[in-house]
Amino acid sequence: MALSLGEVAAVGGSRLRRQLESGSYAADAYVKVLSQQSDGDRDLQEHRQRIQALSEETAQSLKRNVYQNYRQFIETAREISYLESEMYQLSHILTEQKGIMEAVTQALLQQASTADRDDPALGGARRVATDPHANPFLPLSAKDAAANEEGRQRTLTTLLEKVEGCRDLLPESPGKYLVYNGDLVEYDADHMVQVQRVHAFLMNDCLLVAAWLPNRRGTYRYDALYPLDGLAVVNVKDNPPMKDMFKLLMFPESRIFQAENAKIKKEWLEVLEETKRNRVLSEKRRLEQEAPARAPPPAPPETTNPFEEEEATPEEEIVDLSLEWIQELPEDLDVCIAQRDFEGAVDLLDKLNEYLGDKPVTQLVRELRAKVDERIRQLTDVLVFELSPDRSLRGGPRATRRAVSQLIRLGQSTKACELFLRNREAAVHTAIRQLRIEGATLLYIHKLCHVFFTSLLETAREFETDFAGNSGCYSAFVVWARSAMRMFVDAFSKQVFDSKESLSTAAECVKVAKEHCKQLSEIGLDLTFIIHALLVKDIKGALQSYKDIIIEATKHRNSEEMWRRMNLMTPEALGKLREEMRSCGVTSFDQYTGDDCWVNLSYTVVAFTKQTMAFLEEALKLYFPELHMVLLESLVEIILVAVQHVDYSLRCEQDPEKKAFIRQNASFLYETVLPVVEKRFEEGVGKPAKQLQDLRNASRLMRINPESTTSVV
Repeated sequence: MALSLGEVAAVGGSRLRRQLESGSYAADAYVKVLSQQSDGDRDLQEHRQRIQALSEETAQSLKRNVYQNYRQFIETAREISYLESEMYQLSHILTEQKGIMEAVTQALLQQASTADRDDPALGGARRVATDPHANPFLPLSAKDAAANEEGRQRTLTTLLEKVEGCRDLLPESPGKYLVYNGDLVEYDADHMVQVQRVHAFLMNDCLLVAAWLPNRRGTYRYDALYPLDGLAVVNVKDNPPMKDMFKLLMFPESRIFQAENAKIKKEWLEVLEETKRNRVLSEKRRLEQEAPARAPPPAPPETTNPFEEEEATPEEEIVDLSLEWIQELPEDLDVCIAQRDFEGAVDLLDKLNEYLGDKPVTQLVRELRAKVDERIRQLTDVLVFELSPDRSLRGGPRATRRAVSQLIRLGQSTKACELFLRNREAAVHTAIRQLRIEGATLLYIHKLCHVFFTSLLETAREFETDFAGNSGCYSAFVVWARSAMRMFVDAFSKQVFDSKESLSTAAECVKVAKEHCKQLSEIGLDLTFIIHALLVKDIKGALQSYKDIIIEATKHRNSEEMWRRMNLMTPEALGKLREEMRSCGVTSFDQYTGDDCWVNLSYTVVAFTKQTMAFLEEALKLYFPELHMVLLESLVEIILVAVQHVDYSLRCEQDPEKKAFIRQNASFLYETVLPVVEKRFEEGVGKPAKQLQDLRNASRLMRINPESTTSVV
């Protein structure tokens, strides 16, 4: 029976999977055989599709397995937590039984001391039997029990004298003693290379790590100190030649150490776990002993002074810290931080602050605060890492809202503001760098403005949402916006002005940037003055450069001037010239046209008129108050070049016919072009230009006395 197309694909996929999963699979040999057996490009494409389908199927299977294992991990962690609480309860019961037995022993010893007073001989014999120093045949365990506390403290003091730099960090306390110590070798957690030799001192409440000093035998240098409350030990599976290792986890870092042999590694693991359990039990027992209400203070003595005011002696309030949720608060905070439940961690902190808000600050409260402050520091470090630019910048500004809101709830709004703005600066910088530089400058500027101003607008809205109750942070946003605008202008100027684009292209690009900048007024933010201040230098340079080009072109045409009428040859060309002059604002151009296709003006004057009006129109698109004098001086310089040439030609020409033609061009220049320039400048700027008026009035000399040899300049 024939197989369907889907069954054939399934059979081919299973065969391909077996080939790729085989232990003898070699990629080079497989590709070589496949190339030899393929019948052409079509077979290779089909095989590529089968491999792609197998890859997608494998990825989906991997995702399902990861999700399933993650759920199992969460359930296992919950079961371990339940089991740990039951073990704590069992340990507490055993501790109570031990206390009862010690109490019975003390009672028997008191009875024995009473009997000694009645019979001194019997008491002396018993003292000899029980004194570990007087009786050398007493078992070793009994001797250790008698001198345990003093010996361990003496050993701790002796060992710590060999560690430089730990005397101030590890003050002596009556309850601190040495539990275990030994030499270890530290390895790098990422590359598994040896880092240094260390000596570890395990005390009943902390772990001290000291580094070897190579030139001073038997002396160490302080390296790190870790409280047992935040320390976790993990066995590392042997993987020759890396063996006999275990890992210490101290959020957010971890360190790997290697013991001398498997026996010493086992001792380290056991004694670390045992010491941690004893630490937890001792803390719990101490809290239970200090929790009962204290006896009321004695009444103040009565005074016989009738004028003395009675003062009420406030009774010291006892803070109840034996509640279950308070006892488990540090561990719950660790779990929330590990599971990235930042909201839950901050909720627990708010609950504790509310509970302790009106309570006195006792020693127990200080100790609890110290533990909680350490977790707050860890939580803050995680939130800071969430906002760091090293993290993925996808998702826009809303992706940072979770970490920012929790930092604000922790009372660190200034740090949240700084990290948020730094994150957004990196995002904007990355977005600008990822833009493709198109061949057309105007198209690239459109994309650049869209990306930048959209990001700036989204950042401003998100900032207003996150920091609505922190008005002091708004000044930081304005400073950041100015910095971001400088980054935008750098990219803008590099593409528009450094590449020597034409003035018309530069004007269109600046116009696009201004229009996008006005979008920020929707949120009450006006940065137009900033973009003007940052662009003024480049625009001045562009205006002066284009002015020099016009002056150079005008001088070149003046050098070849023959003072002849223009012949446009065709009516279409004449109509086109009329339309160009009308668009430049010269409405009376028809009076200078003659029969057929002749124009009673020089080519030089007509070209100058079109070029000057085009320069003025493009410059007005770039205009803002800081450019007023630059634009005005550039116009005056351009116009003076034409005026000086006409004046010089009029004074030097001897042919009456040509002189009349020059006078006609001068009349067009002074009575038509200059008023149009002056009017258009006043319309674009909003105020008249005295320099242009003076330049036009100077032409009266030539109109009154055309034969004068005095220059109008």
